[in-house]
Amino acid sequence: MSPNPLTRPDAIELVKLGKTTITLGGVAAAIVIVVASIYLSRLVTSGLRRLRERSVGAAPSLYIVERLSTYGLRVIGLLMALSVMGVNLTSLAVFAGALGVGAGLGLQGLVKDFASGISLMFERLVAVGDFVELQNGARGVVHEIGPRSTRLRTNDSTDVIVPNSVLVNEQVINWTLHHTSRRIRVPFVTAFGVDKEKVREAVLEAAHSVSFTAPDDANRKAQVWLVGWGESTLKFELVVWPTVDSVRRPAAIFAAYTWAIDDALRGAGIEIPYPQRDLRLRGVFGEEGDDARAALRLEPRAGRKAKAKAAPSQNDAAEDLKREDPEEPPLPTQGPPAKT
Repeated sequence: MSPNPLTRPDAIELVKLGKTTITLGGVAAAIVIVVASIYLSRLVTSGLRRLRERSVGAAPSLYIVERLSTYGLRVIGLLMALSVMGVNLTSLAVFAGALGVGAGLGLQGLVKDFASGISLMFERLVAVGDFVELQNGARGVVHEIGPRSTRLRTNDSTDVIVPNSVLVNEQVINWTLHHTSRRIRVPFVTAFGVDKEKVREAVLEAAHSVSFTAPDDANRKAQVWLVGWGESTLKFELVVWPTVDSVRRPAAIFAAYTWAIDDALRGAGIEIPYPQRDLRLRGVFGEEGDDARAALRLEPRAGRKAKAKAAPSQNDAAEDLKREDPEEPPLPTQGPPAKT
């Protein structure tokens, strides 16, 4: 004898799928379980997020626990809800297999991004709080690693949504990995004939006057390199180590150093070149060489005073070849050749 629906409203049958009967009470209990699991996952996420904000060293690990707790509680709640409704979970194996085939055919990108997100959270080569630069030039701080995508926050307060597979399969520069400082190069030019030592002293003084320049030590110090010749310029580079925190603002770093270098060169009276052309006269009034100089009443070359030989300047690039990176293993030392 079936129960009276007026006395047992929870026993009202809604759907019958084969041997499985879904009742009103089962659906109500399932809804309560799903809502409770979502609410519990939000509580756990909120508590772990507050703990992560207070922690510094354990923040990446806490983020992994936070994500896994959120996903796990909601999946468990969904399975419990299906079980309370009377759905036989073993019968879902066929459905899961069909869903897997469909995911392999039509949802390849989604599955790929999800697997990449799990890989990112466990490998920790890219973690929340890191400043990264993508292959397409986008740069920003990692604020969130989700199941499908990662959210970057640029220095212009713009959110960039990046699929997780991009961070795994393409080249990514992590500027703050291991929280060590990175060396940057700021190019600048001067006119031909300037005193290189004077340029070096002025630019190094300007670099150290910038507040976010790291102090010099035995392995990392600011240097000035002469890297080439232009059409009417000498090409230099300021090679400098900024602090770890300032690396998150690369555009501002280059602008600040460029401004300081321009002030230093102008203050030292060092010429900044403009486009120019040199005019060479091979003959004057039909005369050449000493005869032409005599026609213009110029002193012959032999009568000029020899210019004083310039003192050798310090070559920072040559000195940098002797620099040792403390994070690299030392090179093996070679002993004297064995006697035969």
